[in-house]
Amino acid sequence: MSDFRAAFYGCLATRADALFELTDAMLCADGPVKTLVDLTLTPEHRRGHGALYDGLNRGRIEVDRLRAELSRLPLPRAADGRIVLAVDVSPWLRSDAPTSAERLFCHVYGRAKSTSQFIPGWPYSFVAALESGRTSWTAVLDAVRLGPQDDATAVTADQLRGVVDRLIVAGHWQADDPDILIVMDAGYDVTRLAFVLADLPVELFGRIRSDRVLRLPKPPRMPGTNAARPSTAPSSRCASRSPGPSLNTPRPPRPLATAPQGPAAGTACIPASPTGPAESTTTATSP
Repeated sequence: MSDFRAAFYGCLATRADALFELTDAMLCADGPVKTLVDLTLTPEHRRGHGALYDGLNRGRIEVDRLRAELSRLPLPRAADGRIVLAVDVSPWLRSDAPTSAERLFCHVYGRAKSTSQFIPGWPYSFVAALESGRTSWTAVLDAVRLGPQDDATAVTADQLRGVVDRLIVAGHWQADDPDILIVMDAGYDVTRLAFVLADLPVELFGRIRSDRVLRLPKPPRMPGTNAARPSTAPSSRCASRSPGPSLNTPRPPRPLATAPQGPAAGTACIPASPTGPAESTTTATSP
């Protein structure tokens, strides 16, 4: 921890003392931080509130250097010694900050009775190293904020590539080690990520939705056929859904259209008697 504190202090390029004490105050504060002025009252922050705002407004952190220092720390592993990384998006809700730039509507659960809500905030993509056993400790290796114009899958691919490259440079993965396992939720495009990250020693493990249909490779084309035929490759459908009709199943015959029948006698209009006026009708009373 002492070595990491020294390395973290080296990542603070401008207003290093103010930012370092501010970080200590945030970590040692009793409870969540609601106002910045309260941080100046903690024993770890030995400066005034003017230095706090000056550090936030004019301070600068070398983010790439900080990411490299995080990768050099001891890495938690699974029971078999394999590196397991998890990627997920967690929002920082900022509904009370209408002047904050690049806010998005974050989809959150659990804030109402059995309903989900869209609350303005900043979504962050986190990559953390997991370990087995009864523990909730994770090693956060990277965090990237998603903007309004960002492609979430492309940003995740670049983020995972950077994390894996830094772990290899730090010596956590060797050539004879098993592939790094990356777990993710159903909201990620696992197929696209596997194609983009095919050159890395990673194995992707993701959840898919119950209504997804996976089509096996198309069978070879028979010689002598010119027209394109529908695919007859077998499909794998999730067990929670009932199988639908096949592509070659004939449709049931459509019933013929029939004209509506006329009204029964004595229940509608009948022609007028010859003594009545022209184009008049007489209505018969139904029994």
